[in-house]
Amino acid sequence: MSTQPETIAFLFDQLGDLPGLRSRRMFGEYCVYVDDKPVAFVCNDMLYVKPTDAGVGIMDPPVWGTFYEKVKPHLLVTADRWDEREWLRSLVMATAEALPRPKPKAAPKTAPKLASKKSRSR
Repeated sequence: MSTQPETIAFLFDQLGDLPGLRSRRMFGEYCVYVDDKPVAFVCNDMLYVKPTDAGVGIMDPPVWGTFYEKVKPHLLVTADRWDEREWLRSLVMATAEALPRPKPKAAPKTAPKLASKKSRSR
């Protein structure tokens, strides 16, 4: 079962104008980014926030869940808390601030230029 587009629309409405807020669809689910940092996943219409000390402090007591059997547990924000707009925004922003900046992508390596056949035949 994949996440409904309405779920993402509602969450983004709740999160408002966080800096660089965007999502990327992956395999029917979504990764949520703030300031180019992946901070959460929306899977099966449920919100999983990356675990950080700051996030755990805001979500006291923390609720843990996994969206895939091979990933570390994430903070599970149940739908009944999505209406708490300021709390949700503070959780996501604190998580984004606690996460490191993504490493810049390396420039693609270019293949060495080969000599043309004309220059090799001389």
